[in-house]
Amino acid sequence: MSVNKELVATIESIFGERFGKPDTIVRSPGRINLIGEHTDYNMGFVLPASIDKAIYLAVQKRNDRQIQLVAADLDESHESSLDALVKSGTHWPDYILGVIDVLQKNGFPVQGFNAVIGGDVPLGAGLSSSAAVECATVYAMNTLFGLGIDRKTMVQFAQKAENDFVGLQCGIMDMFASMFGEAEKVIRLDCRSLEYAYMPFPSEKVDILLLDTGVKHSLASSEYNLRRQECERGVAVIAQKYPSVKSLRDATIGMVEECLADGDAVVYKRCRYVTEEIRRLQNGCEDLAKHDFAAFGQKMFTTHRGLSELYEVSCPEADALVTMVGDHPDVLGARMMGGGFGGCTINMVKKGKAEKLAEALAPRYFSQFDKELKSYLVAIDKGTSLL
Repeated sequence: MSVNKELVATIESIFGERFGKPDTIVRSPGRINLIGEHTDYNMGFVLPASIDKAIYLAVQKRNDRQIQLVAADLDESHESSLDALVKSGTHWPDYILGVIDVLQKNGFPVQGFNAVIGGDVPLGAGLSSSAAVECATVYAMNTLFGLGIDRKTMVQFAQKAENDFVGLQCGIMDMFASMFGEAEKVIRLDCRSLEYAYMPFPSEKVDILLLDTGVKHSLASSEYNLRRQECERGVAVIAQKYPSVKSLRDATIGMVEECLADGDAVVYKRCRYVTEEIRRLQNGCEDLAKHDFAAFGQKMFTTHRGLSELYEVSCPEADALVTMVGDHPDVLGARMMGGGFGGCTINMVKKGKAEKLAEALAPRYFSQFDKELKSYLVAIDKGTSLL
């Protein structure tokens, strides 16, 4: 397990100055998703993994009902109470407070606590730092107060915090990947049943390079929730003829063509992308089982076209980065990753070639968009755990 020792030392130092010695420190990683984007809230499949960039949360029990939060990298603090949990107005505390709200509403006896949080998950890059914060919080509370909650329930509580308290109707993938990750393995997750299986993704074969568009997205934006509503409208139309269809997971590409092609053009495009992506992921898992990274990579490129043209959640910068690597001999596959409208592209690159690729792309990107191109070489690492 990769640990940022310098960052942990900083968090411990800040904690010592403010509160004394922490009772426990939790590490919860960000995530990537190889393929299967916007399929989680449509009850489909996803293929995420946790990475070697993480959120660290140091916590300590209090003897009252107060909550004292400090963000190490922002140099900000926030005070709250178990008896008056409301949105902070500064966003970052809400992911912690939301989890506490869910725990209380489900009858778990938490008490006041002090916490210092920090991380090396790049913010706004689409690596789900928010899910990492939520998973770190529920894991820390479970440990601190001996709540006896299993990992799957912790994931569900983390998602509920984001849905109900933060206000983003996200699926469960980000939290699941952060909590259940294993080194050198991706998770084939069925978002309807929550059944999952690990698939090998050997690091000696390929590198994973993230290229940051520098466009900051807010997943809580209206566009994300709008996409979900558009999918639900499509399901409602299909269900009139096929009552067994409860989500796009149940629909076939043929049903989409039959029921939606002559109706609302936007709804048709959204639903066509999702049904194709669910099928594509299942076929992609067969590629991984055969270690056929070239075939898998081509599916990543196809996914990007779908996200850009059918689901319309890409941006010019992400489209350009994927185009730039489209015929590069060292790049097996690439696509935009995450909710969209910014963040990173994920690139599957031949082993040892990633850094040279990033160096070659940086001046091209700058000349086109007048932006520095940040890049992150990430490894697949262990999920949420105690330090």
